[in-house]
Amino acid sequence: MRYKRKQIIIVGDRVLIQPDTGEKKSAAGLYLPPSVIEKQDVHGGIVVEVGPGIPVGNPDDISEEPWKTNSNGDIRYIPTQAEIGDYALFLSKASIEIKVEDQDYLILHQSAILVLIRDDLNSLTK
Repeated sequence: MRYKRKQIIIVGDRVLIQPDTGEKKSAAGLYLPPSVIEKQDVHGGIVVEVGPGIPVGNPDDISEEPWKTNSNGDIRYIPTQAEIGDYALFLSKASIEIKVEDQDYLILHQSAILVLIRDDLNSLTK
């Protein structure tokens, strides 16, 4: 993700989420202020960037000197299930808040995501 002066690079199996903000409606039709929503254990938001996944070593590269770099330099990853544009429900305690150029984001490991909601159109464009 690129900004005017900064680039956000997500590493590993982490996900960058733009959290839902503002008032929410309860099941009974009442609007809940943000202070009530912040106390909930599960939050939601849009996935705006994902890391490459969990790095996996090549079994053929096992040697007696593991500190040496592999000859081909290829790094393989187990990719994340989350994709840009997905709506994620996640455990709020597992997220870390950051602010980049006046925009609030949350960073969390993919394992903290409980469910992903994806539009059919989002998966067709891949």
